[in-house]
Amino acid sequence: MMKERHMDAHSEAILQEYRDNLPRFEETAVRVRRTLEDTFKEAGLIVAAIESRVKSEDSLAGKLELKGGKYGSLRDITDIVGLRVITFYIDDVDKVASAVERLFEVDWENSVDKRKIHEIDSFGYLSLHYICSVKDFEYRFEIQMRTVLQHAWANMNHDTGYKSGVEIPFRYKRSMSRMAGMLELIDEEFSRIRTELTDYRRKVKALVASGNLDEAPLDGDTFRSYLDLKPFGQLNKLIASINQAEIHEVPLMPYLPLFKGFGCKTLGDVSRLINDNSEAAYQIAAYQIGLTDLDIISSSIGPQDICIAFILKSGGGKAGIKYMFDELNGPSSGNEMMAEILVEQSKDFPFMNQHNG
Repeated sequence: MMKERHMDAHSEAILQEYRDNLPRFEETAVRVRRTLEDTFKEAGLIVAAIESRVKSEDSLAGKLELKGGKYGSLRDITDIVGLRVITFYIDDVDKVASAVERLFEVDWENSVDKRKIHEIDSFGYLSLHYICSVKDFEYRFEIQMRTVLQHAWANMNHDTGYKSGVEIPFRYKRSMSRMAGMLELIDEEFSRIRTELTDYRRKVKALVASGNLDEAPLDGDTFRSYLDLKPFGQLNKLIASINQAEIHEVPLMPYLPLFKGFGCKTLGDVSRLINDNSEAAYQIAAYQIGLTDLDIISSSIGPQDICIAFILKSGGGKAGIKYMFDELNGPSSGNEMMAEILVEQSKDFPFMNQHNG
């Protein structure tokens, strides 16, 4: 139920104009939001949230009651339709702003970049506020852009002190200012770390592409880039030729912890391990599928048999092979059984006889 208001005829006329156009305001809020969502998706820009709302009649009436004389018409009130884009990183606020500038007409005179404020307790209000318009809608609307941490702080600060009607003691203001400073530092650190990680990944790809594998430390990013080079492709094709089989591609990232467990520190170590054990891996595969009519093999057969060959050559035996299957498939009683079978079969592998000899 709306609170009883006392407004002059001018303010009442503005409020009636709002009522008459409410469906258009609601449609515009939805349309602008969808436009932003589609644009960000196309650009590959991931944001935390896009919020939209139409100012309620009660809220507008309260505003008009306080300062209705300030507005010549409803068109002078720029936040009837409001949207907020919340980003994960500081630098993404500028990317969002750039997209908004391309999509809508920005009223620069009435837009505010609150990020230029330097007061110690201003962190939660460092939003970028654009007043925008579109050609087929005569009313302006507001788009706010801020980070997740700025948004959280603004909400918390609002709950604890803003508009409470009670003066906050200095010691609490000081504590909140300190927290604001910490959050601002965290916001900046997140962006810095992301930028440095992006640079690192770029360097890693360049190292892998140039063949400088000994300079590339073995981790998730480097191994993923290494897999793009299809390091097991030649071995898999050789194994597939045994039965003229088709190769079914599967993710090979699960082999990263195994190679790390084998002592590999760089991609160069992985490359050498592959080269040193490919012939033995082929012998294992030939023994296992040579007398079958298997016509589809997984792309994991190469790396798996390389790991088996390495374990057997290194004397890891049944325990080592079980460890491998546990890592790849999760612990189960069947892993020990497969390990026993492989150890028994290994007596017939030519490379084991050469190795033992």
